[in-house]
Amino acid sequence: MEASQDRNKIYIDGAWIPSTSTKTIDVIHSGTEEVVGRIPDGSPEDVDKAVAAAKQAFPSWSTTSIEERAKYLQGIAEGLQARMPEIANIVAQELGMPLTMAGPVQVGMPLMSFSMIGPVIASFPFEEQVGSSLIVREPIGVVGAITPWNYPLHQIAAKVAPALAAGCTVVLKPSEVAPLNAFILAEIIDSTGLPPGVFNLISGVGPVVGEAIASHPDVAMVSFTGSTKAGKRVAELASETVKRVALELGGKSANVFLEGTDLAKAVPDGLMKAFMNSGQTCSALTRMIVPRDKLAEVEELAVKAAENFTVGDPFDPTARLGPLVSKRQQERVRGYIQKGIDEGAKLLIGGAEQPEGKETGFFISPTVFSEVDNKMTIAQEEIFGPVLSIIPYDTEEEAIEIANDSIYGLSGGVWAGDQEHAKSVARQLRTGQVEVNGGMFNPQAPFGGYKQSGCGRELGKYGLDEYLETKALLL
Repeated sequence: MEASQDRNKIYIDGAWIPSTSTKTIDVIHSGTEEVVGRIPDGSPEDVDKAVAAAKQAFPSWSTTSIEERAKYLQGIAEGLQARMPEIANIVAQELGMPLTMAGPVQVGMPLMSFSMIGPVIASFPFEEQVGSSLIVREPIGVVGAITPWNYPLHQIAAKVAPALAAGCTVVLKPSEVAPLNAFILAEIIDSTGLPPGVFNLISGVGPVVGEAIASHPDVAMVSFTGSTKAGKRVAELASETVKRVALELGGKSANVFLEGTDLAKAVPDGLMKAFMNSGQTCSALTRMIVPRDKLAEVEELAVKAAENFTVGDPFDPTARLGPLVSKRQQERVRGYIQKGIDEGAKLLIGGAEQPEGKETGFFISPTVFSEVDNKMTIAQEEIFGPVLSIIPYDTEEEAIEIANDSIYGLSGGVWAGDQEHAKSVARQLRTGQVEVNGGMFNPQAPFGGYKQSGCGRELGKYGLDEYLETKALLL
């Protein structure tokens, strides 16, 4: 058992101070179900203190030079690099992603967010002449960042890095389910000498700390990543003070196989994109839409690929599929699997039962359904577990219609024998990002959704835009 990671203070105005609340929250090891740490269960009073500090720090920070901001951000990146093994170890415990992936994914991506934003602001057009007017882009003010547990540090970095780069000050509430990594980030930020009040961290639950941030009159913008239901609540509270809202919410992304698709390549890739992080990925490609005459071949390949997703403890080097993050999440996913069976989907592999030999831990077997109708619950609702739905189609027009028949529009994939054909169909998908023939994730490309997957974009220069106001000086 790892040493306990108890944290009894929050970070406000450049100092570690006690919360005004005496309550704490247990952090659970998803593989052993044991308590590995505790954090303060923060209060609205903590939020008031943090926002006041951020508001006071804003005038000075917002006028700090681009070069100076870039130096601090690079210092944070270097701090993450130095502590990568420690952070990966902690994320593997609190989230459950296998340690072999937690380093490059759960720490590597945040590191990129902080290291790449400096060059972005160095070339960003903060001012431009348009006719007789000077158009100026200025930091929006105090930013409230509310982040999830599935890619905990990545989602924090995707908000904090561009917000600080833009000249904003930040009040962060990390997920209470996987929060320990955020405390390490706060330590790193503190070690860089970032001016007091520019970055503040409060732990706690969404209905208390999150709602206090979203409704606070001195918070100019709230950036939220999480469920669509919670995002609607954030938007509702933010509307009371007409603050800007950026939302990155749920997904039910389609992976469309067209004529000429190399199935031997596309199916295993599709399984990986569905099962990454035990399916706890908002952009997971959870609907595989395939030609009906290729269904049997796809089924065979999918079962073979699923069998390679070894379920195991996150610290087992042979594990490709760790546990889910919590008991609640495990029970939720089990319920969806049973719903798929009850509604008549064809279960190819997996199921709702605890995997054999895994009596302890929040494990779910890799599960694949076929002959799924897009109206079924498992095709319409976000499951957030290692569950894939294979949906057959008869015409290309029907495939596009099925792909777009969702309240969500976060990600997607299109495979075809001809790249231009795949791009043509990708343009018709109502979604914020589409992988074409297995195209790789690009940390400089915009990430965000259409429809109920949210509003706003993160990453690269597109993420920076979210934290800027536009002013016209009429000369």
